[in-house]
Parts: sequence; C-alpha cells; structure tokens
Amino acid sequence: MPSLTNKSSRVLVRNIYHMLAYAYHALRHKDYANIQSENFDYVHDMFAAILVKGIAGQLKRGLHREYIEQEDKLSSLKGKIAVTESIRLKIRRDNRLACRYDDLSENVYMNRILKSAALMLAQSEEVKQENRKALKKSLRCFPEIEEINPSAIDWRILNYNRNNAAYRMLMNVCRLALQNLLPSENPGNQKLAVFDDDQVFSKLYEKFLLEYYKKHFPQYNPASRQIKWDSEGTVERLPRMYSDVTLVSNSKKLIIEAKYYSRMMQTYRDAVTVRSAHLYQIYAYVRNENKDSADQGQVTGALLYAKTDESVIPNDEYILGGNRFIIKTLDLNTPFNEIDRQLRALVSGWGTQGD
Repeated sequence: MPSLTNKSSRVLVRNIYHMLAYAYHALRHKDYANIQSENFDYVHDMFAAILVKGIAGQLKRGLHREYIEQEDKLSSLKGKIAVTESIRLKIRRDNRLACRYDDLSENVYMNRILKSAALMLAQSEEVKQENRKALKKSLRCFPEIEEINPSAIDWRILNYNRNNAAYRMLMNVCRLALQNLLPSENPGNQKLAVFDDDQVFSKLYEKFLLEYYKKHFPQYNPASRQIKWDSEGTVERLPRMYSDVTLVSNSKKLIIEAKYYSRMMQTYRDAVTVRSAHLYQIYAYVRNENKDSADQGQVTGALLYAKTDESVIPNDEYILGGNRFIIKTLDLNTPFNEIDRQLRALVSGWGTQGD
C-alpha cells in the first residue's frame, strides 16, 4: 500500500478572492468593488468583508423566504386540521383547533447558515473591528432566524433558483468559513491561508479553473464534458466520466483535471511518484475521448495540481499510448498575475494563445 507524504496547501488570501470572483460572478458586482483593493492579513477577515457586503445587498432585495409548515392551536381554522391533536383539545374542553398551515418565513436553511457564519466571524479576533461591527449591525435584521450547528449542515441539500441565485456565492463563502479552515499563518507580507480539508477547497479550485478558461479562452468552448466509454457493449454499470475542463480546437482537445490535495505525490518503495489513481483517471479520460478525434493522438490530458510545500513538485510531460500527458502544478501562493501567466502557458503550447 503506497504511503503518502503529508504536506499542507497554502494559498495567498488575495488569491482566494480572485478565485471566488471567477467562480461566482456576483463578486464582480460594483457592491464588492472596494474589497478587491483591500489588503487582508487573515482569510476570515476577507470572508467577513464579503459577507458584510453580501448581507447588506440581500437585505435591500429582501431575505429569501419559503413556506414552512407550522402547527399551532388557534381559535379558528387555518390551513388543515391536525385531527389527533384537535381531539385531545376537545377532550380537555379546549375549544381551539390544532391547525397545520404553511407560513412564508425567513427562517429558512440558507438564512440560518448565513446567520451562523456571520456570528462566528463577528466573534473572530482575526476579523478587523470595523467588519465585526458591521456584521453585528447586519445581524440585528435576523431576529426571527435561528442559528444552526455548523457540523449539522448538509451542504448537499442547498438548491438554487432565480429567486435565491445571489445566495450561491454567499453559501460557498460560508462553507469555506465554517468548514475546516485553519487560522492564517504569518500575517503581514505572506498572508497565507491553510486549508486542512482537501474537499472543502477543491470544488472552488475546479470551478475557478473552468470559469477562468471560459472568460479568457472562449474560442475553445471550455466546459465540463461527459466522456463516453469506448465500448461496444452495455455501459450502464460503468461509472460516468466528467472532465473538470475540456478545451476544443477543431479536432484537438485538451482535458484538464484539477487536483487540490494536501498530499500531491505518493511514495512507494522509496520512489516518489504521481498518485496512481490520478494518472489512471486522466489516462482513461484521454484514451476513451480519443476515439472521437479524426487522428490518433489529438487528445491531450493534463493533471493540474495546486502546488504544496512537498519537496518533489511535478513538472513533466509524457507520450503514453500515442497521446500527450502534462503533469504540472499551479502555485497559488504567488501574485495573481503569475497565476494568470501559468494558466495561459498551459494552453499556449496546445493552441493559439488567448486574449
């Protein structure tokens, strides 16, 4: 069984803002313009600043409300009668009716998450006093909304529609703030945030890469695409394959898999190598996608890791089975213009340089 090195991924606080801005277009709105120019020593402070603006904007539009079933004892019928409880009231000679009815309420799941995250940040010493004050002021508008235990939040059940679309970015900021985010290290010039749970940050990393290429390389129609198995038989029980990013230029394709792992490499019998599962995954994607190309070898696969502080950092290219494979790292602990350069360089050798 391969043993894995144990290193943490570190990200400049300002780069988290840029990644959020790409991933969730709401941050490009003028309401958030001054956040981009601020300097943050701590990532919690940046999250607080975003929530201050986001909550203020949401209060202007009105907090999202949904119909929630209520049960109460009333003197007249409202909604439906709760028969069993109404019979008990009758036996006790209580002339009220037990009623079940739907009430339009602000005490909905997403508002409860928003309040809980704002309360946590308002109590954090890493948040500047002005942002703590602003959060506490905003929370005065949440009197009927209950808190929720962060460990009890099921992030999978959040559903978005036209009425609550603005919550998508806010919920992702809340999730980053509430889940497995360690305190920033070395405040001042470095301003680093350490994410201890790969899954919490990896989804943002994937979405950032997709939205980055959509913005700067639209001529390649960037998208997360399903890759079909090259099979003549039934594939119903085979797992579905979806790329994080696929770029298309005529008959050529570039499949990019985003990998944000605190342990990037594996060690087996004293040899440090790329993690087997990752290489097998991208190899399967490329070889199965290759069937749709006019010529063999027109599909390129890329594993793009977020750089860690491991001693061995991959920066390699291979020809495997006639196809080109790229294994590179993206350094998120560097000014964003350098990140931009690295992302452009990844496709510059594959197709025409973007804008």
